[in-house]
Amino acid sequence: MLTEKQYKLLLFINKVIKETGCSPSFDEMKEAVNLKSKSGIHALIEALVERNFLKKLPHKARALEVLRLPKLKPSSIIEEERKRDEALKNSMVEIPLYGKIAAGTPIEAIANETEKFAVPYEMVSRGQFYALTIEGDSMVDIGVLDGDTVIIKKTDSANNGDIVVALVDNSEATLKQFRKEGGEVVLIPKNEAYEPRRLAASRVKVQGILSGLIRTYH
Repeated sequence: MLTEKQYKLLLFINKVIKETGCSPSFDEMKEAVNLKSKSGIHALIEALVERNFLKKLPHKARALEVLRLPKLKPSSIIEEERKRDEALKNSMVEIPLYGKIAAGTPIEAIANETEKFAVPYEMVSRGQFYALTIEGDSMVDIGVLDGDTVIIKKTDSANNGDIVVALVDNSEATLKQFRKEGGEVVLIPKNEAYEPRRLAASRVKVQGILSGLIRTYH
């Protein structure tokens, strides 16, 4: 198994060659692995050459070829990544808060990048997200209440049964369950007091799927 610095240097060299077609300079390599001397870089390169991870190309200054990459990470790298991931899981990140989702208000009109909403990193670690404040009671049967903040994952497509932000006629944004039937879309409320809406598919644009919910108790 490679040492931590050997591993980091090899991955750095591979990255630079892929991006530029040339090997990095000694100064770039020193900075990448936090070494102060060129002799330290020489020693790392020699070790990688001896173990058949690197090949020196003759007749070219500082020209290297990556022969293979290691299958295993050094234990110190694994521990470092574990600590970083744990810190991220416990951290908060900010996503755009696009205001209230209410009839007659398109998402584009209420988008305001100056407003942010803090959520746990784990809720938004994969993809692009935004937040909306719910206004109304049409989704109470699935626990989405008036005043709740919902976390929406951006997407322009949905599967039957998804809870989506749907934009109707480019003017009305609503949170409803999505179902497509032939050339029509049915937007289904989760409250028996409201009726489903059946619309031509061309009138409906999906702008996101419900990913999470945050409720504040006063």
